[in-house]
Amino acid sequence: MRKRFLSAAVVVAALGALVAPASARAEAARPGPVSVLAHGSKAGTAVVSGHNEPGTRLRVGGVHTASAHTLQIDYQVQQTGYWCGPAATRIALSARIAPPSQGDLAWQLGTTEAGTDHISQVTGVLNANLGTGWYETKEMPNDPPTQAQRDLLWRDIVLDIDNNYPLVANIVAPPGNQPPGYPSDQTIYHYFTVIGYDDANRTVLIADPASFGGNQIYWLSFDQLATLIPPKGYSA
Repeated sequence: MRKRFLSAAVVVAALGALVAPASARAEAARPGPVSVLAHGSKAGTAVVSGHNEPGTRLRVGGVHTASAHTLQIDYQVQQTGYWCGPAATRIALSARIAPPSQGDLAWQLGTTEAGTDHISQVTGVLNANLGTGWYETKEMPNDPPTQAQRDLLWRDIVLDIDNNYPLVANIVAPPGNQPPGYPSDQTIYHYFTVIGYDDANRTVLIADPASFGGNQIYWLSFDQLATLIPPKGYSA
């Protein structure tokens, strides 16, 4: 069975930093809210970069224009090489509540050094912490995805963001199909959070707890997102 996590070895090779919980380090101060449209919303546009220290927190401001809608969240770099699931879940929760710590969420998710096994665990923890039944697990087993799966993903993104619910996606990023900064010679199994969209550019705003190549918040084309999720799934 293929692993569903971002291994510590992969993270260390990419960042040289993501190895120890933030409890062992001083947590960086949070600057004021980051403007997500300061440099536009085309695919590949970096919004926040350069903050590689595990546990670093950033406030990301939300915007609502004629075509773009992004949510205000409390971003945090994942604190260990295998806590991408807890970190992505924490980011999603932060749009609505003061979220639990990554450590608390790792316990709730059943995350181990082998990672967070399945996206359904994220769905259950999101609903439990919010006291809601909003989130559902959406599987995308077809690779490439069918048009119906792509259409559902876009509808879910728009519906969820418009109702202040970030999405959490379980992705598989092989060489040749990777978000900005990912190690180009490895297949990465990972969780990240979708916190916005721009209908005009058909892009989505990603809050990526791995901080690969120093990329924390960036715009990704919807088409690429749709190819990264199979054969996994997402919580929406």
